[in-house]
Amino acid sequence: MSENNRLGAAVSDPSFDVRNLAAYLSARLPGDWPSLRLRPFVGGQSNPTFLLEAGDARYVLRKQPGGVLLPSAHAIDREYTIMRALAATDVPVPDMLHYADDPSVIGTPFYIMAFMAGRVFKDPLLPGMSVDERARIHDAMNLTLARIHGVDPAANGLAAFGRPGNYFGRQIDRWTRQYRDTETETIAAMDELIRRLPGLVPVDERVAIAHGDYRIENLIYHPEKPEVIAVVDWELSTLGHPLADLAYNCFFYHLPRRAFGGVSDVDFAGSGVPDEAAYIERYFERTNIVPVAPWGFYMAFALFRLAAILQGVLKRAQAGHASSPDAIERGRLAGLCALAGLAALDGGAPVR
Repeated sequence: MSENNRLGAAVSDPSFDVRNLAAYLSARLPGDWPSLRLRPFVGGQSNPTFLLEAGDARYVLRKQPGGVLLPSAHAIDREYTIMRALAATDVPVPDMLHYADDPSVIGTPFYIMAFMAGRVFKDPLLPGMSVDERARIHDAMNLTLARIHGVDPAANGLAAFGRPGNYFGRQIDRWTRQYRDTETETIAAMDELIRRLPGLVPVDERVAIAHGDYRIENLIYHPEKPEVIAVVDWELSTLGHPLADLAYNCFFYHLPRRAFGGVSDVDFAGSGVPDEAAYIERYFERTNIVPVAPWGFYMAFALFRLAAILQGVLKRAQAGHASSPDAIERGRLAGLCALAGLAALDGGAPVR
């Protein structure tokens, strides 16, 4: 992780025993552990993440949230496994330093990774950057995604990281169940996507490592260069279809500014930020992938999945287990994302 505006103030009571954590880590990692200080990373909606400062040593801790969790959700062990495996590839990830599955330490499983000093951009329009800088930063994001999808899972110990085949069908089933399990109100557009998407699944057995939450906010860039030095937040990673990842990476083209800094309601021509067609075409050039279904299907799937994720965020927040202070506000965007997905499926204008 990086030191940036996602860091909150130091906390003395992060809902777990800091002294117990310090004692545990003192036997495993270098640092002045009696002086341990924690600072939360804010903005994420799932697994709580903290910067650990132990004298001159700095690490990042990522843990499961408290409370009752949905099956397969908040898979800390999978994050650790995928990033450790990718360390041997050209995909940039932080060094994985320690995994702890013993809940007696801080109440939930957690892992420790290296701190990455760099830049994190939350707004895809990249305010304050030059036209050339914006173009290069987005192209670096595109290149890194192509590299992820170019990794051979079996050659890197990840053959069993997910189930190959029928990815879209299985994912639609999974996220429909997750959505129904966390449903707080009727969202007509979501019900329509649930009804229509299963009948549109393409016959395409292509398999790649899928990040699952690939967007600019989950990339750490070099402090000065337009280069990605780490991809983080791998909680939703699996063996999946690369175009699901690409479509998710492009959802901001279909949402307005109030939703994840989307650009559907702004004119960004000439800004250096590529339009959606140019961005996906560059990815296709890098990967030689040819879609077998209309792009609207992939985008509708990505927005349906995002809506289901946000519904879970809202449900956890209402139960008092939010991972971020804006969890309820973010969770309530589920309906907007569903509407955008339906518009993409029907070839209509993006939601504004």
